[in-house]
Amino acid sequence: MAAEGGGKEMNEIKTQFTTREGVYKLLTHSEYSRPNRVPFNSQGSNPVKVSFVNVNDQSGNGDRICFNVGRELYFYIYKGVRKAADLSKPIDKRIYKGTQPTCHDFNPLTATAESVSLLVGFSAGQVQLIDPIKKETSKLFNEERLIDKSRVTCVRWVPGSESLFLVAHSSGSMYLYNVENTCGTTAPHYQLLKQGENYAVHTCKSKSARNPLLRWTVGEGALNEFAFSPDGKFLACASQDGFLRVFGFDAAELHGTMKSYFGGLLCVCWSPDGRYIVAGGEDDLVTVWSFLDCRVIARGHGHKSWVSVVAFDHCTTSVEDGDPPAEFSGSDEDFHEQIHFGAGRDRANSSHSRLSKRNSTDSRPVSVTYRFGSVGQDTQLCLWDLTEDILFPHLPLSRTRTHTNVMSATNNVSNSSTSGNPPNSLPSTLPRSNSLPHSSNPGNSIIDSAFIATSVSKFATLSLHDSRKERHEKDHKRNHSMGHISSKSSDKLNQLSSSRTAKADAAKTLGTTLCPRMEEVPLLEPLVCKKIAHERLTVLIFLEDCLVTACQEGFVCTWARPGKVVSDRPLEDTVM
Repeated sequence: MAAEGGGKEMNEIKTQFTTREGVYKLLTHSEYSRPNRVPFNSQGSNPVKVSFVNVNDQSGNGDRICFNVGRELYFYIYKGVRKAADLSKPIDKRIYKGTQPTCHDFNPLTATAESVSLLVGFSAGQVQLIDPIKKETSKLFNEERLIDKSRVTCVRWVPGSESLFLVAHSSGSMYLYNVENTCGTTAPHYQLLKQGENYAVHTCKSKSARNPLLRWTVGEGALNEFAFSPDGKFLACASQDGFLRVFGFDAAELHGTMKSYFGGLLCVCWSPDGRYIVAGGEDDLVTVWSFLDCRVIARGHGHKSWVSVVAFDHCTTSVEDGDPPAEFSGSDEDFHEQIHFGAGRDRANSSHSRLSKRNSTDSRPVSVTYRFGSVGQDTQLCLWDLTEDILFPHLPLSRTRTHTNVMSATNNVSNSSTSGNPPNSLPSTLPRSNSLPHSSNPGNSIIDSAFIATSVSKFATLSLHDSRKERHEKDHKRNHSMGHISSKSSDKLNQLSSSRTAKADAAKTLGTTLCPRMEEVPLLEPLVCKKIAHERLTVLIFLEDCLVTACQEGFVCTWARPGKVVSDRPLEDTVM
């Protein structure tokens, strides 16, 4: 088992880590990869991505997994923490020539034990609809590359729809498709529907129904990832120009924006209740943005290179409201009539996915803990806790500072405050991240000091950027673990991030609500930060009994949650 200590052991691959819930363990025999288990030479290849779907079969083993490695695409029964992976029997395997899979997405609404609908995006710009259970290829979209010739960066089914899907390209455009429509034999002609700051939405001019239904042009440079809000009404877009843009999807209206500290944004995700968005990218930070307040509320610093994936842990996240939430208003019917979607989509209205219309200063949840994770090109997994200390900084702290690390952080802030900090700097009573569970009533908070003394090292406290600046500059490694990225693509990214235009834009936005200075918002530190792979990490997915990671070598790893290791597994499956 890899050690947890420091020194030269810091570079060892970790096979377990501890949080307040307990110990997460890597299940070595639940690893999915190419059948030969040989590390993939990822020179010039696209990132490994993973998609899951549950087919709701009667056997209780309904999870299915899809992942791409180079030119190959695999589809397996996913056994998770229950049984060891059997790589000799993929349900489907495909090898592509002249192009590579870049991303994929299952439609959960249509999935059955006999059939699944899987969208696959490719490096040459095409999108394929396949059924890996029936081993059928239904349709190929943008086959002649008349719609867009650039790489597909993200593909998603529109929530609640069996036929609509959205595709993003490295050109910076997104396209809305209907699986029932064809793409036509000529390049589409567009008509402006809506325009705003650095974005435009066009409809496709055609006498008959054809794809795409809509074209979105967003920002400058590649559109690296997008994510629908839990209720499907809003769309968050992370772009290479460093901007997060959040749109009302049906009305195609810009709700809010945020700018990275520097460089492009590579990934984005929503909290389970839709109140917060986390983005990561080339500034090595994770940035937490409030959907309701349209502002940055915290940044997280733990990675030493680009952050490739961020994801919320819906099982550990806990939000208890004192008052029942009210939903935001619905969609724009006139907009539906203009673009003729051709197929309606039912909105999921489950309580866990509703956007709550709540003013954070007026109505305060009883208890709040959001858990999210991130992985990066530094091969590290970080876990973060976003607590009410950060979300409601105007309220008094809910527990006494009893540990020297906490006192030290507080003293550092107090000293900087008395020495004449600018008005917008952090206050002397900083909100602290990753705190232990505590009561919302400070007077009733009871914490065992002995427990804190032995456990607080596993939880992080809030610190100022300045206190870490020297170490940050020393340890920071730009493009760490990027040896397998082609020099051509690496040069292109460097040109984008270092262009004069980007610098000018950064100078304009730094210190504004779009991009607060580092000292103007709380700085989170990860409660877990572990090196878990030899190559850059490209996947982080939280499931009910485990979390799943993948690296560019093509290995998909399962980490059992505390207490979720099945006792009757073969012995070698559980030995770390």
